[in-house]
Amino acid sequence: MSRVPSLSSPFLLGFDEIERALDRVAKASDGYPPYNIERVVRDGPYPERLRITLAVAGFTREQLDVTVEESQLVIRGRQQDEKTRHYLHRGIAARQFQRTFVLAEGMEVLGADLKHGLLSIDLARPEPERVVKSISITDHD
Repeated sequence: MSRVPSLSSPFLLGFDEIERALDRVAKASDGYPPYNIERVVRDGPYPERLRITLAVAGFTREQLDVTVEESQLVIRGRQQDEKTRHYLHRGIAARQFQRTFVLAEGMEVLGADLKHGLLSIDLARPEPERVVKSISITDHD
């Protein structure tokens, strides 16, 4: 993955937090578990939202944890080896994972759903507020 250029342009003021978020995202490069991110259109009373779907086959609801920590969505999966089983071949390992998504300010997690080995998490994207502020100019002449 190539490094995103620095946001140190004199025309980009106050973007330090975005640069730190980009650094956090670049460090989270593990490909497990695979996931999709889709846009779900507005449907009746439900706003337009984003849906993250992770392939978590073999995990139960009790083995999964979804939290929001410091404006990050963190999904953890914890499986333990069953000591009572004796495998002749072991191709499916008990595995742990942590997948992190950095959330924009105002993003709201609506809920999570586990069905057929897919964990879906819906997020509401905030409606941007259009603000126009007039700045008065002081004349010193």
